[in-house]
Amino acid sequence: MRRALLALVWMFASPFYLEAQITRNATQMVPSGKGHGIPAPEDTPSDDTALSYSATSGNGIAYHGGPVMLGGVKIYFIWYGNWTNGSQPSDSQTTVNLINALYGSGGAGGSGYALITSSYGDASHSVAGKFALARSTTNNYSGGKSLSDSAVQKIVSGAISSKALPKDANGLYFVLTSSDVRETSGFCSQYCGWHDHFRLSGSDIKYAFVGNPDRCPYSCEAQVTSPNDNSGADGMASAMVHETVEALSDPDLNAWYDSAGNENADKCAWKFGPTIGTIGNAAYNQTFGGKTWLIQMNWENTRKGGCAQTKGGIFYNH
Repeated sequence: MRRALLALVWMFASPFYLEAQITRNATQMVPSGKGHGIPAPEDTPSDDTALSYSATSGNGIAYHGGPVMLGGVKIYFIWYGNWTNGSQPSDSQTTVNLINALYGSGGAGGSGYALITSSYGDASHSVAGKFALARSTTNNYSGGKSLSDSAVQKIVSGAISSKALPKDANGLYFVLTSSDVRETSGFCSQYCGWHDHFRLSGSDIKYAFVGNPDRCPYSCEAQVTSPNDNSGADGMASAMVHETVEALSDPDLNAWYDSAGNENADKCAWKFGPTIGTIGNAAYNQTFGGKTWLIQMNWENTRKGGCAQTKGGIFYNH
């Protein structure tokens, strides 16, 4: 997301940071869902356009009129590929169990970290900051080991159409690929994860892609010696939370973002704040689901704005 540069950046930043640094020649940008802005259509409201919203704008990020995800958001996992005995040790049930803990009872959803998203809202309501794993399914390489963005969308629509997962307009569907799967639009070179939406039988479906970062540890992992002794799962954790908080506040890529097209998590990409231990040596900064994690901070839309580890906590912008 070359190698020498990534090795230097890896110690202090993350692929999300690299994504956010892509520059474009445009006075107003909109999110791509992949961590960088793209030129805005001519009719896109500018950041200084007055809009009605329930949360405060003008804290380094602005509201552009699109929907947010309200109430308790259900999370759905599609474990794509080989997650039992794959080509990397992290292609395993251990990884599945760890990610389930991150999104399960006592996990990230509803935590002080997740409540940072309650500083965002639509015309009348604030985001609740509550999300939890509702159901999972598996997919044994139905699209092969090389996936385009459209193939990822097809995997989600297939899981819903086959009733492996329910159709839920207030849900977020993750396609999680084992380390032998390539996402052809730039996994490991341009991004470590992304989110988007599409229409299915009259419903607006929100979904995200995150691959096993053991495919490219020096691009998509902050540390290979990780708090849960599973660099793939620990790298996925920060990427998945990044995409989750963005989907809550900007599910259709037209709600909350700044003039560069950065969404809330993009603005804090690869910024962790204080940690227990040294990054690179199993450092962590959050405890969710009975496990310790190194999770990037999120942009809080209050108090003039800043990157925080928890709602109302100290800002660590640098």
